[in-house]
Amino acid sequence: MRRRAFMAAASGLALSSCGNLPAPRGTGDLGVVVARASGQLAVVDTTERRLLGRIDGLGDLSHASVVYARDGASAYVFGRDGAMTHVDVARQRILARVQQAGNSIGGAISQDGRLVAAQNYTPGGVKVFDARTLAQVADIPATYIAADGSTQRSRVVGLADLPGSRFIFSLFDAGEIWIADLSDAKQPRITKFAGVGRQPYDALVTPDGRHYIAGLFGQDGLAHIDLWEREPRVRRILPGYGRGETPLPVYKMPHLRGWAVAGREAWLPAIGRHEVLVVDTLTWQEVARVPVAGQPVFVMARPDGRQVWVNFAVPDYDNVQVIDTVTKQVVRTLQPGKAVLHMEFTPRGEAVWISSRDADRVTVVDTASFATLAQLPVPQPSGIFFSARAGRIGL
Repeated sequence: MRRRAFMAAASGLALSSCGNLPAPRGTGDLGVVVARASGQLAVVDTTERRLLGRIDGLGDLSHASVVYARDGASAYVFGRDGAMTHVDVARQRILARVQQAGNSIGGAISQDGRLVAAQNYTPGGVKVFDARTLAQVADIPATYIAADGSTQRSRVVGLADLPGSRFIFSLFDAGEIWIADLSDAKQPRITKFAGVGRQPYDALVTPDGRHYIAGLFGQDGLAHIDLWEREPRVRRILPGYGRGETPLPVYKMPHLRGWAVAGREAWLPAIGRHEVLVVDTLTWQEVARVPVAGQPVFVMARPDGRQVWVNFAVPDYDNVQVIDTVTKQVVRTLQPGKAVLHMEFTPRGEAVWISSRDADRVTVVDTASFATLAQLPVPQPSGIFFSARAGRIGL
């Protein structure tokens, strides 16, 4: 009897106490927008389509990227100035910050969420940190032997997480791809693939973690590794696209990180061309090309795979085009604002958020009707990153 009375009293006390607290907030509808002009992150609610606040003091965000911790409540920001910052998105504050390099362009988090890796231009290589404390646990210099016989350090691009405590990345200057296994962070095991092609500039991992594809700036085609093979090796795919044609000047490097895999097809930006390439992911053969308004930068699939959205380099960077993946035709051209830099779909794809740097705003567009749902003021916005990325390989 006493026990029942105690439990009832305790339950009443808990309910009374909870009644005085603000309602808990989930993290599934949170996101951040990089405000590059002010060195801030704008924190947004993707359901209510509104600004929640800002996180200050993040340094040079001119080429910033963000990866989320497993819980989606915090994230890691990689700045051009080589700083890495752990931020609490839900509470809009900095948790920790380290100056880990001179020039950094991105990072990745391990499958189990324990390790965070940064890819660096200066000095060339990858540094790995404890995700909780930001203590450095490994330094992997991207060294190679140059043509003159000297030992050099390569700029690192295309860093992505793989199943297990592994990261994969490309060496732009060396023409190599490396896999770092950090099962024992004190003694990383490195697997190197040499001669993958000239100047791999960015890369993607397919959503299942099976395929790694690196774009090549120095020659036609892409480098491909099937990571499920017993002994993975590099193959050249699409080796002839553009061959024999005069390439256009490249005004902005396309990004493969905004991968577009729709069904069994991958949709990829053709470097220096006004085309999107469509590739069968079973054979890795080209099956179609879709003419578009300019040189594509990001080619991104709506979560259901029915649409692919494309933005462009100058002088066509005011446009966004939508491709129907069934008909392989452009079905809509939008102009949400000058200098479109990035796009991000809501988790189920009913809307897309588009940053327009020179218009100082983010536009939210309905992906079915193409109607504008909201416009949010953000100073020189660039990358948009939603917390749904926390559960996805390669993002």
